[in-house]
Amino acid sequence: MNAVPVLLGYTAAVGLLAPRLLLRAAWPHRAPALAVVVWQALMAAFAIGAALTTYNLAMPTEHLHAGLVGLLHSCGLHVGPGEPSPATADRLGIALPAALGLALLTGFAFHVARARRARTRHREAVDLVGRRATRLGATVLPYDTPAAYCLPGRRPRVVVSEAAVRELTAEQLAAVLEHERGHIAGRHHLALAVAEAFHSVFRRLPLARHGRQQTALLLEMAADDRALRRHSGEALATAMYEMAAARTPKGAFAAGGHSVVIRVTRALGPRRAPHPVLRGAVAAVAALVPLLPLIVACPPLLG
Repeated sequence: MNAVPVLLGYTAAVGLLAPRLLLRAAWPHRAPALAVVVWQALMAAFAIGAALTTYNLAMPTEHLHAGLVGLLHSCGLHVGPGEPSPATADRLGIALPAALGLALLTGFAFHVARARRARTRHREAVDLVGRRATRLGATVLPYDTPAAYCLPGRRPRVVVSEAAVRELTAEQLAAVLEHERGHIAGRHHLALAVAEAFHSVFRRLPLARHGRQQTALLLEMAADDRALRRHSGEALATAMYEMAAARTPKGAFAAGGHSVVIRVTRALGPRRAPHPVLRGAVAAVAALVPLLPLIVACPPLLG
């Protein structure tokens, strides 16, 4: 059976239709960490589907003869002298998926390295001008606007301004600091780098655009949930509102930011976790989605 039509249809559905369905669903804001996993599973599924589609187009098959090489040859685009050879198709079949995988890995490494450099420079500045507050487990900066953010990575820092320490209540400040620790403990900078890398390769794809935006928002919600396990929604919401206008350095996660309105509304509203059955079903789908292209393309392996 020719797997190309199935792979094309599946990859298109993952890249174009799945983001719309996920954006309309209500459960992602109730289980943001799981929703991040789903978005990244869709990205993995699209990348695998695209790689396998190009591989199957390029490799000689019973129905396509010389695959993509033969198609180009029949259209008058000669990729080599004479008729397309199986060896040429073999090389093309390996090169195209490899190029896609290399582009994604390179993009991930680039975004991780760039953010790390920015965090390192800022961490050095913070260590010079800030003072370590052992009681808070954070570095306090002489800054007149309430602000708090974290610098994740190998040498993480939680940073808070003197204005935030002075103007927030003890519970509000504790909620903000717990939010920042949630980013560090969850290694959220790596999940964000995955979404950035995918977007850099598939910039115009709805899955890439929405996936990057939603990953950033959902990671903030996941950190909010850590704070809400120990502190009230009112304390966290008020602190986020106070810090909404604060600027965030590159490579950092801030308790404020442009998503504050959505997150404040969520923190103040009723918090209902998805039913365990729904959680299990979503987790199973997230695990299966990247495997489906492999099942379609490699049915003999299942026998």
